[in-house]
Amino acid sequence: MGRFWVSLAGAGFLLALLVLHSRFCASPVLRKFAFQISWRTKEIPYRLDVGWPKHSEYFTGATFCVAIDSLSGLVYIAQRGDNIPKVLVFTEDGYFLRSWNYTVDTPHGIFAASTLHEQSVWITDVGSDFMMLWLHGERGTGPAKFNIPHSVTVDSFGRVWVADRGNKRIQVFDKDTGEWLGAWNNCFTEEGPSSIRFTPDGKYVVVAQLKLCRLLLVAAPPVGSIGNCSVVGSIQLADQVLPHLLDVSGKTGAIYVAEIGAKQVQKYVPMNSYFPLFGS
Repeated sequence: MGRFWVSLAGAGFLLALLVLHSRFCASPVLRKFAFQISWRTKEIPYRLDVGWPKHSEYFTGATFCVAIDSLSGLVYIAQRGDNIPKVLVFTEDGYFLRSWNYTVDTPHGIFAASTLHEQSVWITDVGSDFMMLWLHGERGTGPAKFNIPHSVTVDSFGRVWVADRGNKRIQVFDKDTGEWLGAWNNCFTEEGPSSIRFTPDGKYVVVAQLKLCRLLLVAAPPVGSIGNCSVVGSIQLADQVLPHLLDVSGKTGAIYVAEIGAKQVQKYVPMNSYFPLFGS
C-alpha cells in the first residue's frame, strides 16, 4: 500500500511538470524567469500574471518599452533588432493583434494617448519636431541638471517627474513654468531609476531599477512639498531580466514591464484588497 501512494504522488508530480512545460514551451525565456520572482515585503499588493501574454513567441527582439492605452484597452510594445517588427500591439488581456516595422528604427521610449475621437502613439527614436515650452537639459549634478534622464511622467497636480538615472534621483518640475520643485535621492543609493509611473489613484509611484532588476512602490506626496522618498514595498525580479521602462494601466492598475534582458514584457496585477478603486 505504501508503494502505491508513493507511485501516485510521483505520477502527480510528473503530471504537474508536464503541465508547466506545455504552459511555457512557446517561450524559453518565460521558462527561465517566470517563477524566479520574489517579494521583498510580504505586504506588496501585486502578483505576476503568468498567463500574459497568451502567445509570447511574438517577442523576437530586445523589448525596450511598453505603453498602455487604457481607453482602447491596448498594450503597445517596442523592441529592437534586425528584420523584426518594431512595434507589437496586444490587448490588455494578452491577445496579439498586429505589428509593424516601418517608420521606427531604434525605439527607446513609447507613450500612448487616446481620446474619444483620436488614437495616438508617440515613440522616441531618431528625432521628432515639437513646440518647446521650456527646457532643462544641461548635463550636471545640480538642481535641474541631468545625467541620462530616462523617463518622464506627469501627475494629477501638474508636476513633471523625471527619472534622472545617472544622478540616482528623481527630479520634479512644474508642468507649466518648468520651475524646479525638488528631488528624491534617498531611495536610490544603489542605483538610479530607469522608469517612473503613477498608480491610477495617484497614491503610489512605481519605479524600475534596471541593473538591480527591481520595482519599487513609493508613496506619492500630496500637492506641496516633495519631501523624501518613502518605499512601501518592492518586487525583486530574477537576475538579468533588466526592467527598462514600464507603464501602468489607468483602468486596472496592472503594471506592464519591458525587460530588455529577458526580451519580454510581464504583467503584474494588483490585489483588489489593496486597491479597491482600480478598475471601478
